[in-house]
This record gives sequence, structure tokens and C-alpha cells, in this order.
Amino acid sequence: MATEESTPERDSGPTALRIVLGAQLRRLREAAEITRADAGYAIRGSESKISRMELGRVGLKPRDVNDLLTMYGVDDPDERAKFLDMVRRSNEPGWWNRYTDLMPDWFHDYVGLEEAASRILIYETQFVPGLLQTEEYATAISSHGRAELVTPEVRRRVAFRMQRQKILARPGAPRVWAVIDESVLYRTIGGRQVLLNQIEHLLSVTKDGPVTLQIVPFPLAGYAAKGPFAMLRFGEPDLPDIVYLEHLAGALYLDKLEELEIYSRVFDRLTVDAETPDRSRQLLAKRRAEL
Repeated sequence: MATEESTPERDSGPTALRIVLGAQLRRLREAAEITRADAGYAIRGSESKISRMELGRVGLKPRDVNDLLTMYGVDDPDERAKFLDMVRRSNEPGWWNRYTDLMPDWFHDYVGLEEAASRILIYETQFVPGLLQTEEYATAISSHGRAELVTPEVRRRVAFRMQRQKILARPGAPRVWAVIDESVLYRTIGGRQVLLNQIEHLLSVTKDGPVTLQIVPFPLAGYAAKGPFAMLRFGEPDLPDIVYLEHLAGALYLDKLEELEIYSRVFDRLTVDAETPDRSRQLLAKRRAEL
């Protein structure tokens, strides 16, 4: 067992901790050759509850984890204390908790996982990715480009997006690799000046720092992928890669190996079809001059 100083999950957010903790409990259960049904009975629950706990889909209660550790034969006080500390931290609200009234339930986990990711791969077809948007651009999207619709709620939505972007400025920031359709550069969200400032921002964040941007030119747009998606990759081995897809009624989180392989191949294809990062910066500069 790693020491506290070297344990990678020490810096993970609550969502990631929940998944890591669930995976560790699953390994302990399997090593003890105990079924999910028996484990569920021991904590006054069901096989389904154990499955959700092990997948990190629900919060964990200290009493349940205590009982499971006893059942799995974990007697060392220090090891038990470590697990219970992880339970406590996994139940702490993330910084985004004050914005929960603005977020659909299915987006909560994405924000928590985004915080813990070591690499974020993004493909966008209509807009600049949220992590790379300027405040003006984000406001224009949230208000449908109409100044009279910039309500206090819209401003809070934009503040939430700006807060998410702070992960790019922290030590050990995740690497962001974004691929966008060339049409994004011609969609005047918020008007000419807003788009111009947005392009300036893209030139700035891709010059130095953790962001790589590639642009798929018009002739090759739409072939490799039918719609936008994000793929999150993690340094913690207990956290599987995750593909995130939004749709009108919610979102999908894909983590099966065959699904991840499909989206990995698609992203690789997109990076081949797209202009190189250097050439993409040249396209940004050309579009800036046109505006």
C-alpha cells in the first residue's frame, strides 16, 4: 500500500475519489472471495447497492465501508483509517457545489472527473470548447447572442464555465488536445469583435501551456466523427478512460474497452485529417486578419 505522501488520489476530487475507493473495495471483496450479494446483505443492502458502490455511482457511508472492511479481513488500523479518510473526502462537496442549481444531474460527474483528468481530448463541431472560451463568447452562447437575455442566471452559468477553466492554470494542469471544425472560426457568435477576441485567446493559450489545438479543414469535415465528444484520461490506474457524449435529454458516459477503442481510433483519425498544430495556428492568424 502506498504511503500517504505518494498516494496519487490525495489530489483527486470527490468524484474521482469515489471511483477509486469503489475499485479498491471491489478488489478486496474479490480477494476475500465474497459475492456482491453477501456483501450487500452485510451492510443491510443489496447486490445492486454493492455494484453501484464499486462503480463509484453513489456516495459511500463510513458505517458501510467500516462493515465491509471487517468482512473483507482488513484489520490494520492505519489501512482502515486511510479508507475512512477517503470516504470522508469523497463526500465533501466540490467547488462546483454552489452551481448545482444550474447544472443537470448528469453533468455533475463530468465536472468532477474533468478536475481529476491528466489528459482531456475534445472534438467540437459548432463552438469553441468550453475550456477555451472567452467570457464574452460564453455569454453570447448562453444568451443566444441577445443582450436582453443576459440574466443573472446566465452570468452565473458563464462564471461557472470560467471557474472550470482554472484547471488549466494550476500546477500539474491536464493536457488539453482539442480538435475543432473549421466552421467554428466562421460562426460569428456574439458578433465580429467577440469572435475576434476569441481567436486571439486561442492563439494565446496554444502558444505556451497545456493546450494543443487542431482545425479540421472544410473538405474533410464530418467524415471521421458524426458529432462532438470528449475523452478523459487519468493518471490514477483505478480510473478508466471515459468518453463523454451529450445529447438533448442528457449525457452518456462510455467506459467499456471496445467503446474506448472506437473513440480512440476516431480521435486519431481526426488528428490526421486536421491541420497540424502549427498550421492550425496559421489558420487562426489568417482568420484574425480577415476579421
